[in-house]
Amino acid sequence: MKEQNTPILTLLKAIAVTAAMAACVPDRIPALKDGPFAPGVDLRGQAEDGLAVGNRLMDAGQHELALEAFTRAALKDGLTPEILTAMGSANLGLGRLGQAEDLLRRALKEDENRPEAWNNLGVVLMERGNPTEARQMFQRAYALDNGESDSIRDNLRLALEKSETSDKTVPQKAEYKVVQRGNADFLIRKNP
Repeated sequence: MKEQNTPILTLLKAIAVTAAMAACVPDRIPALKDGPFAPGVDLRGQAEDGLAVGNRLMDAGQHELALEAFTRAALKDGLTPEILTAMGSANLGLGRLGQAEDLLRRALKEDENRPEAWNNLGVVLMERGNPTEARQMFQRAYALDNGESDSIRDNLRLALEKSETSDKTVPQKAEYKVVQRGNADFLIRKNP
């Protein structure tokens, strides 16, 4: 004989399944110690260093956010050569070559012993089509760095190549591209 599914039988089956599932659940969901809402801002807490935050953002390729962090650091510490260099590097990453050049030159005016600033200024000058002046910047960066940075050495080599050939040939399309390595270190690479 076939069993018929009556509405009452279906309801009883559903109640039995629900009761069996309820037996598997813990008695109580633990209460949240701080409540169900997101924590607020601790106004008495220490703020993270803007320069450190900006450098991490540069490593992540977030140049606009890094520039904002460097600006906050400048409000706190002033426009130090380190912050000017960082802001110039962020602007270089954003493709704002004029602003990057101004900031990097200001940083070097205050402290000439910053190889990353010389290197990045050289990158800006290469991007702006001035390989001869860029070569001079890379030479200073290389001398200050004691030849320890591969990216500065590679940039210098490319600038030497470019400045030697630029006198003999007509200008062509861009043969290189800028690649960021690290938070304030830019490298020029040849296009394939």
